[in-house]
Amino acid sequence: MSTTPAPVLSESAPLDLRFSASELDTVSETLTSFIEDTVDDANAEGATLGLSGGIDSTTTAYLAVEALGTDGLHGLVMPSEVNDPDNMSDAERVAEELGIEYDVIEIQPIAEQVFEAVPTATEDRMAMGNVYVRTRAVLNYFVANANDRVVLGTGNRAEAMTGYFTKYGDQAVDCNPIGGLYKQQVRQLADSLGVPADLVAQTPTAGMWDGQTDEEELGIDYDTVDAILALHIDGPLSTAATLRALDGVDHDQIRRVKSLVEGSKHKRSMPPAPDPLGE
Repeated sequence: MSTTPAPVLSESAPLDLRFSASELDTVSETLTSFIEDTVDDANAEGATLGLSGGIDSTTTAYLAVEALGTDGLHGLVMPSEVNDPDNMSDAERVAEELGIEYDVIEIQPIAEQVFEAVPTATEDRMAMGNVYVRTRAVLNYFVANANDRVVLGTGNRAEAMTGYFTKYGDQAVDCNPIGGLYKQQVRQLADSLGVPADLVAQTPTAGMWDGQTDEEELGIDYDTVDAILALHIDGPLSTAATLRALDGVDHDQIRRVKSLVEGSKHKRSMPPAPDPLGE
C-alpha cells in the first residue's frame, strides 16, 4: 500500500475547485442528511452499497455510516476475474474499518452464463464489461429488496456529465449522494472524512476489463475534465475565455469534453416516448 499523502489537489490541476473549510462542513452535513432523508422517505431499514475499493464508493460508505450508523449500511464486494485483487481487498478493508456487515459475491460465474448465452457478443470488450457492471446492479437490488433497503449510488458529477457510467448498471440506483461533486471535490471530502490516503490517491477504474482505467478510457484526466465542466459546460465561459482561464488546457481537450457531454445526454434522462398524437 502507498503511504504518500493523498493528492487532494495535484500540482498540474488547471483549476482549484476545493471547498473552503466552512463549505466542506456544510457539504458533509448536507450529504449525510440527504442519505438519512432518502432512507426515511422510503420507509427503509437502511441502505445497500457496492464497494469497489475506489474513492467514490469509499467516500459514499463513510458518509452513509455517518448518516445511518454501522447497522444502517450493508456492503457488497463483487469481484470478477478482470478486477485487480488489491482493489477488492481494499473494498473489504473499507467495510472492516467502518465496522459494517458485508458480503463477498463472486460475479464471474453469473457473467459467464450471460457470455455463454450469446457467445458472438463476447467479441465486444465493452459489451462484456457492461455485463459485469449490470450484474452488480442486479445483486445490489436483490440484496436491498430482500432486506428492505435502498441502493446507494457512487457516481460523481464528472462521471455523470461525461457519461462515464453504464446505463442501467452503476447508475441503476436510488440516489447518488456525491453526484453533485467534481472528482477533485470527492477527493477533498474523502480526505476530510478520514479515508486512508492511499485510497484517496488510488487510480480510478471501473473494473470493466483487465488493466482498465477511467482516465485512459476517457482520453483526458479528471482534473482537466472537472475544470472544463465547471467553467465551460456548467459555467458561463466561452471556449476562448475557458482557454484563457485554464493554463495547459487546449482546444482538443475542450472539444473532447463537449463531445462526451453531448454524446451521453441519453444516459441522463428517462427513456423517451413519443406523443401518440404527434403533437
